[in-house]
Amino acid sequence: MSAPADHFTPLAKQYAAFRPTYPAELFDWLATAAPAQELAWDCGAGSGQATLPLAQRFRHVLASDLSAAQLAAAPAPDNVTRRIAPAHDSGLPSRSVDLIIVAQALHWFDLDRFYAEARRVLKPHGLLAVWGYNRLHIGQPDIQRLLEVFYEDTLGTYWPPERLHVESGYRDLPFPFPRLPAPDFAMQQTWRRPQLLGYLRSWSAVGRYQTATGRDPVADFEQAIAPHWPEMEALQIDWPLFLQVGRFED
Repeated sequence: MSAPADHFTPLAKQYAAFRPTYPAELFDWLATAAPAQELAWDCGAGSGQATLPLAQRFRHVLASDLSAAQLAAAPAPDNVTRRIAPAHDSGLPSRSVDLIIVAQALHWFDLDRFYAEARRVLKPHGLLAVWGYNRLHIGQPDIQRLLEVFYEDTLGTYWPPERLHVESGYRDLPFPFPRLPAPDFAMQQTWRRPQLLGYLRSWSAVGRYQTATGRDPVADFEQAIAPHWPEMEALQIDWPLFLQVGRFED
């Protein structure tokens, strides 16, 4: 079996600096729904957008990822252990975990092996929560239109095939746990133009485009949106989350 792909090591600094943060209400709800707040596992943790909120609510957190560069860019409070590991090999004791989360990463995993590992490490009644976000929505129609052209036409052939699972909201991926009803959550940021451009440079398709062509597609996009977005103006940007939560019944 081939090794899992690592699309984000070259983008680690961009990812850490510009990826949006998840709403606190999401972590409050998960901590309340978990059987205890002893141990949480952030699988595919990347640069820690979900790790720190977990560490504020759980006694111990394991943050694992394939990318050493991503983990090195993540915050590391005293109650967080960082581990370079694939999703199917956490190194955790059996029946030890109250909550497993996978934030914007499930589509990269070997799912059969990951779900087997989740069943092994979860406590009875422990939770598995997986979520992601698709395209952003900008409160300016001309910029939104140009963003759709950038996403679909400029970058279309450079998206890894796994991106299709994000487009579908993970509805096409198996989730073999009894599901819990969950509230709706969304991320929201108020950004100026340079922050959006930094975020776009954290996209895997942008990295693949740059590797293939030697050019930065975000620079061309910046020229296209500049007439519609003065550099010092701030706009609201939204990312609705799709979320699946299951409880492990031993």
